[in-house]
Amino acid sequence: MFLILFGMWIILNGRWTAEIALTGLAVSALIYAFTCRAVGLSPRRELRWIRKAGKAAAFLFHLAGEVFRSSLRVLRFVWGGENRPVLAAFRTGIRSEFGRAILADSITLTPGTVTVHVQEDLFLVHCLDEKMAELPPKALEGRILEMETELPFTEEEGKNRGN
Repeated sequence: MFLILFGMWIILNGRWTAEIALTGLAVSALIYAFTCRAVGLSPRRELRWIRKAGKAAAFLFHLAGEVFRSSLRVLRFVWGGENRPVLAAFRTGIRSEFGRAILADSITLTPGTVTVHVQEDLFLVHCLDEKMAELPPKALEGRILEMETELPFTEEEGKNRGN
């Protein structure tokens, strides 16, 4: 965040001089120190979120592909298939509540499926057709597990795991 603040200072000033750079460093450091104290931010925590950002972006890209593929399946289903809705249940290996919420929301976001109930690691999902009930969505679950095992989602989980 310090680098972002300093970069914004330089960009908004529109020129580079030693005085502007030193003033920008001082102002950025003060704002960063205040933010760290007020919000509980720390450089270590920032690095964790930066490292998670790449995995999160990859997950979102994969989710967009799943939504597109599922949209095509729903389109085919609407145009010419028999309706055989099904409730499918599966267990997940995702340990964090936040990770399970991401998985449940991702399933609901994918056309043709709705997460009906989540209890601990058990998911109940309504699917428009038996073919859509290929659960658990292994790729989505795997990417969430990857983010979860690399870094804890919260500080408390990190303390509990000994990080």
